[in-house]
Amino acid sequence: MNLVLDSNVLFAALIKDSVTSSLLFEDDLCLYAPEFIFTEFEKHKNFIKNKSGRTDEDFDMLLKLLKRRIIIIHLDNIKSFLEEAEKISIDQKDISYVALSLKLNIPIWSNDKDLKKQNKIKIYSTEDLIKELNL
Repeated sequence: MNLVLDSNVLFAALIKDSVTSSLLFEDDLCLYAPEFIFTEFEKHKNFIKNKSGRTDEDFDMLLKLLKRRIIIIHLDNIKSFLEEAEKISIDQKDISYVALSLKLNIPIWSNDKDLKKQNKIKIYSTEDLIKELNL
């Protein structure tokens, strides 16, 4: 299953080992994200490390694994979908994810309740995904 990965899922998985972190490495999932997702990740490195108890070494190793796991799509490739995404998105922070979803014509994996309020794009919460994959 192809999915656009929202940063809220990534952050939740990094802060606490859980079913969400296991899903990030599920073979049945092919994950895509806008290029800035790792910028955000590194910007909040200390917060994530403090919440999770990860060392710098653990954090860097996990970042490397995730960079190999998640297919990054550059902003230039979704520019033509940004205007439509703005009309769909309730929150400005979701526009790039929505634009990427529109470009690839795939759902978004997000636990953002506001994102689920729109009806143009399928949104899977972590719970929805677990049910969908029969895990």
